[in-house]
Amino acid sequence: MSKVLVAYFSASGVTKKLAANLADAIGADLFEIVPEKPYSKPDLMWMNPKSRSSVEMKDRSCRPAIASKVDDMAQYDVVFVGFPVWWYREPSIIDTFAESYDFAGKTIVPFATSGSSGIGDSGSNIGELAKGARVEVGQRFKAKTSAEELKAWAEQYM
Repeated sequence: MSKVLVAYFSASGVTKKLAANLADAIGADLFEIVPEKPYSKPDLMWMNPKSRSSVEMKDRSCRPAIASKVDDMAQYDVVFVGFPVWWYREPSIIDTFAESYDFAGKTIVPFATSGSSGIGDSGSNIGELAKGARVEVGQRFKAKTSAEELKAWAEQYM
């Protein structure tokens, strides 16, 4: 059986709950992708073009720093990467994560939370950054998706 990690970034706590449910349902390790500089409420005001999140998302080369690293990424075969959908794609901090490790030979499976937006091109975006990994398209989930649904979905990748 594969060694599995669920890594996630959560701005409001919604993705955190979903990631914890997924990790518990499939018996995976859990890692929170925490920004070195936390996002404040004004930073997340997506309707303000000068907010931190808006500025980061307009600059595809932006790589917000992450506060800590996964211990021994080499031990994992499958990495589920969770995030809220920002501007129809993964937040820039997920790009930082994808470039921070050697994912060669691993499977990366994106999953996202959003009130209505799809996961967009997040899978292909992550695939361009996580060299040598097999990156799946991924899926968006509602906040209250059951553990049973998450497990059934995740098992196809393990």
